[in-house]
Amino acid sequence: MIALTERAVHEIRRIISEQKLPEQTALRVGVKGGGCSGFSYTLGFDDQFSEVDQLNEIEGVKVVCDPKSFLYLNGTQIDFEDNLMGRGFKFGNPNAAKSCGCGESFSV
Repeated sequence: MIALTERAVHEIRRIISEQKLPEQTALRVGVKGGGCSGFSYTLGFDDQFSEVDQLNEIEGVKVVCDPKSFLYLNGTQIDFEDNLMGRGFKFGNPNAAKSCGCGESFSV
């Protein structure tokens, strides 16, 4: 399962509302090859799901992940930070053997 912190839920709701996205819109989380450490995280919004996608709902926010990405992301917690060092979503991935300094890529 992929978890969201309260701050992440709040920010996702704000974006969906601000962009007037459809009610069935979900946060799509995934990984792709690349980045400093081998894999990069991907985030986006999607209202189309496959029957093989992992779908979870957290405080009214749908989170969807394709099966291949889920192998690397199961147990990950997504947070949202807004501070002097930057603004954005942060991943706490227990499956990552190491992460790059920017926190946007990892290796297993």
